[in-house]
Amino acid sequence: MPMPMRLSASAAAVALLTALVAPATATPAASASTAAAAAAPSVPTAPGAPTVNLATNPGFEVPSPSLADRGSIPGWSCSGGPAEAAVTTTAPHSGTSALTVTPADADSTGECAQTVSVQPATAYTASAWVRGAYVHLSATGTGNDVPPAWTENTGGGWELLTTRFTTGPNAHSIRLYVHGWYQQGPFSVDDVRVDGPAPAPAVASGSVPTSDKVVFFTVDDGWQRTPEAERFIADHRLPITAFPLPMPAGTDPAYFQRVTAVPGSSIQDHSVSHSDLSTLPPDRQQVEICDAHDAITRIFGTPPTVFRPPYFTWNADTLQAAADCGIRTVLTADADFSQGASTIWHPGPLQPGDVVLLHWTDTLAADLQRALAAADSAGLKPAGLVDYLH
Repeated sequence: MPMPMRLSASAAAVALLTALVAPATATPAASASTAAAAAAPSVPTAPGAPTVNLATNPGFEVPSPSLADRGSIPGWSCSGGPAEAAVTTTAPHSGTSALTVTPADADSTGECAQTVSVQPATAYTASAWVRGAYVHLSATGTGNDVPPAWTENTGGGWELLTTRFTTGPNAHSIRLYVHGWYQQGPFSVDDVRVDGPAPAPAVASGSVPTSDKVVFFTVDDGWQRTPEAERFIADHRLPITAFPLPMPAGTDPAYFQRVTAVPGSSIQDHSVSHSDLSTLPPDRQQVEICDAHDAITRIFGTPPTVFRPPYFTWNADTLQAAADCGIRTVLTADADFSQGASTIWHPGPLQPGDVVLLHWTDTLAADLQRALAAADSAGLKPAGLVDYLH
């Protein structure tokens, strides 16, 4: 619950109690979370829709993937970064670990947040076990006001915070957050939940159904970024769908912005560590996809809606994890023109709607030229993938 300026500890306590405890007869501490939960209407979900926990890495048990930001908390974005937030193994609420946040200075609340995909016009319950003083839990982007759950002080033990909300008719994702308060010291969080029905699984596809004479060029990874490829894309006005990993994308974001400047181009999700997702359990798949989704959104400002599984390997868990991360399409390809190849995985030449795989390598300019020649000989033109995926 933001305030216009940093307050002293005593002033913060008075302000919080005044702002959050409306009835004079309400008890201010442990009852605050219960009152917040009761304030939101309970709307039944669709009959038969299973209730699941949609939070990513809810118990802070998932190890950080390789190629992740150093010191990152898988599934979570913490405002103070590794200087404030860390996974600790000291007295967790359950399991082997919990999140502990130590605000670095008097101007920090130590907020940690994640994006959670939801269904519109649907009831959800958010909860977390917390330890510390003036710890808050709530969500934004729901389409409705959400009363924050909070506690004045847990007295050294763990306390459950709970709040309920119903998403608006246009809400497809929410921002779940937890934070402490100014000058109130460290706090801990464990066993986070966002309970409700999951989004429908993403759709898997290797091509785009269309009768238009178009083909789609997709370029993966991002480790080798050459000026020759950049010039070829610009000179031929090629719409490119880029699937960079977060690390090279964050290292040289301006390059990816330039090579996707042609209308129809976009930057999409390719996981954090380029692992074979079919070998990972669902919670680790969700971290791989969601963390990359949030990194691409943070770097380039537009949330990806397409996921390219590394090695083209995926399973049913991948489709659900992708949907839980805001992804609508899990996309492979029909042809590979990477590093000198000219492989088409169906009889004959390229066909309308084919997706062509390429990679950001030192051969990309020549690979694009060869792919463009193959498209021309088939009477096809490169088009923007996002314009054809609905």
